[in-house]
Amino acid sequence: MQTSLPIIIQGGMGAAVSDWRLANAVSRTGQLGVISGTALDIIMARRLQMGDPGGHMRRGLAAFPVPEMAKRVLDKYFVDGGKSDEEVFKTKPMISHRASQTTNELIVTANFVEVYLAKEGHSNPVGVNFLEKIQVPTLPSIYGAMLAGAEYILMGAGIPKAIPGILDQLAEGFDVEMKIDVKGLTEKGDPFVRFSPTKFANDLVSKLPRPKFLAIVSSHVLAKMLATKSSGEVNGFVVELPVAGGHNAPPRKKGEFNDIGEPVYGERDVPDLDAIAELGKPFWIAGGYGEPHQVKSALEAGAAGVQVGTAFAYCNESGFLRETKDQVIEQSRAGTVKVYTDAVASPTGFPFKVIELEDTLSNPVLYERRDRICDLGYLRHAYERDNGKIGWRCPSEPIDEYLEKGGDLSETVGRKCLCNSLVANVGLGQITGPGVIEEMLITSGDDAAHVARFAPAGSTEYSAEQVIEYLLSGVAV
Repeated sequence: MQTSLPIIIQGGMGAAVSDWRLANAVSRTGQLGVISGTALDIIMARRLQMGDPGGHMRRGLAAFPVPEMAKRVLDKYFVDGGKSDEEVFKTKPMISHRASQTTNELIVTANFVEVYLAKEGHSNPVGVNFLEKIQVPTLPSIYGAMLAGAEYILMGAGIPKAIPGILDQLAEGFDVEMKIDVKGLTEKGDPFVRFSPTKFANDLVSKLPRPKFLAIVSSHVLAKMLATKSSGEVNGFVVELPVAGGHNAPPRKKGEFNDIGEPVYGERDVPDLDAIAELGKPFWIAGGYGEPHQVKSALEAGAAGVQVGTAFAYCNESGFLRETKDQVIEQSRAGTVKVYTDAVASPTGFPFKVIELEDTLSNPVLYERRDRICDLGYLRHAYERDNGKIGWRCPSEPIDEYLEKGGDLSETVGRKCLCNSLVANVGLGQITGPGVIEEMLITSGDDAAHVARFAPAGSTEYSAEQVIEYLLSGVAV
C-alpha cells in the first residue's frame, strides 16, 4: 500500500463526475483518486432504479457490514431491468437536520458503496471530497466513507474547522454533532445535526481508521486559521486558484465585475504559497496546474504536488455523458470552448464556473423555460422560524415559495437548480413531463479549452492513466 504523499490529486467533481470508476483508475496509478461525495444517496438510488447496469451497486451493497440495511435499500430502489425512459425516478425525502434512520441508511450505504468500489482491485489510498456548504448529510456521509476505508477526506466551499474533530470522534465510535449555518438564529433554535454510530449500527461497528483531512482553501489566512483553530488536526491543504472549476471562493474585493458579468479577481486573491508552506503542512496547488512544467514548478515552490480536475473530467472513466465529452473535446480542438464564471447561478452564493453550451442551462432560453422546482434540496439554506424551529428554503425554488419563507426577491435572480442539473450531467436527470428531462449545466475549470491535447487526432477518447502520465512527464517519480 502506498505510504508516500501523492503528487497528483484528482479533483472531486460532483455530482458523480468523479465517481468510483474515475477514482479507482487514478488510485491504481499510485496517485490519489477522489470521489465526489455530493448527492451520493440520490445517485445510488437512481442507478438502482436504472437496473444497476453491471451490478456494481449491488456488489458494493453486498459488502456492507449491516446486511439488513443494504437489503432495505435494495428492496426500496432496485428495479430489475431498469425503469422505462418515461417513468419518473422514485423520490426520496429531502434531508433535513433531523434525518430519519431510513434517510441515514441510504446516505451511509451510498457513501460506503462508492468508496468500496473505488478501492477494488488495488491497495492504494482513495479520497472523498465534500462541500462544506452541504452540511446536513455530512456526518452520515463521512461515516459511510470511513466504514469502507477512505484514507482521505477533502472539503472546501466554506470553513470546515469542525471536520477534523469529527473524524477523530467517529474513528473512536463516538457520537458526533455539527453546528450548521442558520439564518436569523436565536437562543430558541437548535442549530446542530447529530449522528450516533452506535445507535445507527446497533454497536456492530466500533473503532475505524481515521482518514487524513485536507482542507481546500483559497488564501493563506484561511489556511492558518484552520491549522491553528480547527477541532482536530488538519493534515494538509489544497490551495485553489480562481481558474479552478466548480465553486470558487468569492473575490476578496466585492462588487467588481468585468464587461460580461464575471466577478473580478485581483492580487489579493492570489494565495501566498510561502506563508502556507510555513505552516509545516503538505499542500497541493489547484486550478491552472494541468501541465507538466506546472507540476514541476509546484514541487519547486514547496508543494507536495497539484490537484487537477478538468483534465480528468473528460477522460473515458469520468461520469459525464459520452456526448458531453465528445462535444467539449471537439470544441476544445476547434478553439471554441467558452468558460464563464457565473456570479449568481449557485444557490450557495459562491461563484460557479460553467461551460456555455446551447443544450444546457447556460442557454438563457432553456433557463427561462424551466419550471423552478426544489425536490432534491442539497443546497437549501436553513433559517429559524418564528417558533424557533428550523425551516429550509432555496433561492432556486419557486419564487413565491421562497418569499413566503422570508427570502429576499433579489436572491432569486439568475439562480439555477444545481442539484437537478448536476445529476442530469451524469445521465440521471429526473423526468419532469412527457419527453422532458431536467437540463444539464456543465461545470469546468478554464482548462476545458485545452482538453483536446489528451485525445489523439480524430478521436475524443483518452484515459485517466494518460492524464497521469502526461502530468508526471516532467518530474522524476
